[in-house]
Amino acid sequence: MSRNADGSKPDRTRRRLLAALGGSASVALAGCSAIFGGDDEDGEDGGETPTPSGDGEDGEDGGSSDGEDGEDGGSSDGEDGEDGGDMTHADKAQAAWETVANNPSPKDQDLRNEAYVEIEEAVRDDMVMINFAHDITENFWYPKVDWDRTGALGGSYHQHKTTSVEGSDRLQLVNSTNSSLDPVESDDTASATVIHKCYDKLVHYPQGVPELQNQVLDSFELSDDGLTYTFSLKEGVMFQNGDELTASDVKYTIRRLAEADQSVRAEFVFDAPNGAGIAHETETVTDDEGNESEEVVPDSLAIEIVDDYTLKVTTEVPNPAVMDVLTYQAFGILPEGLIGDIEGYDGEVGVDTLRTQQTFGTGPWQLESWSQNEEMLLSRFDDYYGSTAEQAEIIYRIVEDPEPRWTLILEENLDIFSIPTSFYNRNNYTVNETDDRGRGVGTYYLEQNDVDLGYQRFTSLVTRYFGFNVANTERPVRKAIAYVLGQNEINDQVFEGRKEPAFSFTPPSIWPTGTDGYDQWVSEWPYGTEDEPGASNVQAATQLLEENNIEETEFTVTTYKSPTYQDAAALVRDKLASTSVNFTLEEAAFSDLIQRGYDGDLQMYSLGWAWSWESVAYGHFGFEPKNTDTSGMPEDNNGYYLDWHVNLSENQ
Repeated sequence: MSRNADGSKPDRTRRRLLAALGGSASVALAGCSAIFGGDDEDGEDGGETPTPSGDGEDGEDGGSSDGEDGEDGGSSDGEDGEDGGDMTHADKAQAAWETVANNPSPKDQDLRNEAYVEIEEAVRDDMVMINFAHDITENFWYPKVDWDRTGALGGSYHQHKTTSVEGSDRLQLVNSTNSSLDPVESDDTASATVIHKCYDKLVHYPQGVPELQNQVLDSFELSDDGLTYTFSLKEGVMFQNGDELTASDVKYTIRRLAEADQSVRAEFVFDAPNGAGIAHETETVTDDEGNESEEVVPDSLAIEIVDDYTLKVTTEVPNPAVMDVLTYQAFGILPEGLIGDIEGYDGEVGVDTLRTQQTFGTGPWQLESWSQNEEMLLSRFDDYYGSTAEQAEIIYRIVEDPEPRWTLILEENLDIFSIPTSFYNRNNYTVNETDDRGRGVGTYYLEQNDVDLGYQRFTSLVTRYFGFNVANTERPVRKAIAYVLGQNEINDQVFEGRKEPAFSFTPPSIWPTGTDGYDQWVSEWPYGTEDEPGASNVQAATQLLEENNIEETEFTVTTYKSPTYQDAAALVRDKLASTSVNFTLEEAAFSDLIQRGYDGDLQMYSLGWAWSWESVAYGHFGFEPKNTDTSGMPEDNNGYYLDWHVNLSENQ
């Protein structure tokens, strides 16, 4: 889904998901972001790029990585299907995804919601992925800080325009490492945290709250056929280089995302529902070795400049997710012709300048200086078209390890932050009130400094999971692991209560049939005990293995190099010790883990997924069985590394 594990550019023609459509009745959230679990806590990431996450900064932090999983493999208890029926679980998931993709109209939302639940059912009943945690975001701040709270989409969206620090004109935050601030080649949370502050887009999510608001957009109209968007821009919006923003700048920005060689999110232009699905032309290109590929024809995007402040964008099919997709950092608007990396432009500055030396957006902050792996300084953009920022500067301390971050906190060299799990006391927070978005606000007693910190807590749109390659694993073994895993125990023992036990890939806050539907789903979860969904049930696992004559079986779980995930996997291993499954733990570098996923060389692995916008479809496209065929990854398929296609009836 993003830059390949070896750092190379992904094929922009990567399989376009069946047709389009979008997400929830509100704002569609798709934001391809996978998470693998940072270092010692609740890191997260999106794209296939590791970044130590977790305890970071102002609720932004972390990286973003979007790896997935692959699996399949015939099982003894009724192939991969419904134990004897003609339709397999994979068939059910495939049919449900095609229902989603072929019914993109807003009036078909209920039909799509039913299909999303059917996909979740197929995943659960075939146990191709065991989800165990949804992230809980916690923010802490010293009493001298006044700021607007972060929303469920995360702190990377927070612009801190109204944040103030008593007695200081500098806001002190923390971030992880990143290598580029070029919007089209940055897909991790650490980069997004800065890009969202320096580059405004047509629309955005204020503070990460999932409610679309205009940025440089004044208004828009959608044609009766649901295909053409007419965007009217605000006048007098100035870039940081002194130019005024016009419609041509917006077109240039989207063309760079679609056509530039360094773009890592071109699919967000072409694909749907995990993209805008903008109409375009392609051509067959042959490389020096005779390999053919389909590439977008330069300047063929269906974007029409009407006048200086008006443009029209036409999509291939109706797609309710379009406006939400445009909130992604890659759509941060640049001056036309700034970089000469697409046809028709020579460029005014080199791409390295854009990456690391200067920002050119219309956002409220601009890059002042950047010492790689040490600190980054942003200064207020005084010609910002909206209300200028309260503070004069933001300084980011680039620190990833928990201990030095903790030192910065105790020395009050961070104003807004997250406390690393190893230094966290779950008994020290108090929630005094909960708002209508489920965000709890209260205090946290920092005993080392004898001070009550401000405290915020809410469930974010992040899912942690163990995936299985079905081709390499048997279904009874996968289900036995689901029985012993114990979401509640992992949350309590490994994550210090800082996660919400997960019983589905889709987070509760965007469950297709609402809160009551999710509560019903949890009550019917089959892998716990009768009294407690999510409890570990070793007896049921043992019985299942015996009934299916599973004798001594070697089984390996591969995690990213993270003590947290190794601890979670170790709990599973210990529970299986009395069964016929010999459970082995191994660690792999993130790039190696992703490459092994592409190669179909995993049995069970741990990764995660974070949404950048609220579309259930954005996460579910990766379950389409045909899209999980690892033999076509990463060029043609971009699903989870499941090889679930082998269980389709046509492949049995």
